[in-house]
Amino acid sequence: MLAFTVARRILTELWHTRRSLVGWAVFPALMLLLFGLIYADGVGGTPDSFNLMAPSILIGAALFFSCLGGPIAALVAERERNTLKRLLLSPLGGTEYFIGVTLAHLVIAAGQVVIVYGIAFAFGGRFLGSLPLGVLIVALSVTSYVGVGFFFGSRFAKRTEDVNGPVAAIGVPLLVLGGTFFPPSMLPPYLLSLAHLNPIFHMNEALDPVSADGLGWAAVQDHMIFLFLFAFLSIVLGARSYRRMLAKERLL
Repeated sequence: MLAFTVARRILTELWHTRRSLVGWAVFPALMLLLFGLIYADGVGGTPDSFNLMAPSILIGAALFFSCLGGPIAALVAERERNTLKRLLLSPLGGTEYFIGVTLAHLVIAAGQVVIVYGIAFAFGGRFLGSLPLGVLIVALSVTSYVGVGFFFGSRFAKRTEDVNGPVAAIGVPLLVLGGTFFPPSMLPPYLLSLAHLNPIFHMNEALDPVSADGLGWAAVQDHMIFLFLFAFLSIVLGARSYRRMLAKERLL
């Protein structure tokens, strides 16, 4: 299957350069250590802070930057290396390319899960809920991020310098509103209402109760429905944007 070939090529290139992989490993590890220690030893500290912070750090500090920024960087690299022309001449379709990129980032996400929960486990954290449900939430989150990354990468990112700015400008406020660094209950009511439109909020609100409290589907089903719909929308937008980008390349 051509999608597996795409996934293998992306992972091989990332392994050879390693700069992105190191960043995607170190950043969530440091963020988990930082916030885990703050909430454990700060004023009103809680002994199970690593248990509480691991899900949101995984969603916001790990998957966000690797699975959203990664596809944008990959599309920019295809432009800069002029390999889009080769894709036009190959039997590889837009859907297969999208699936391949998603598979590659699912592998990266699996590594980040091991890093984040490995550190949390060392400090007493545990994954208390259903493992299949947790895997499903992570998979939907990865798919959503990759789809949004395709959308922005196909439409707006022309050079490597175009990648970091939009991701930071759009992403950081979404992470704050999504409850990545502190509970959404701390938000004022008008911002909490706005947060319900934020997919990162629903990712965190789905994974947090499952991971930290051991709750099941019934407790998170509303957030899961939102994630299913958003992941589907992300796939559609990402695939259409990619096909539109290839159509423009044909005219050049």
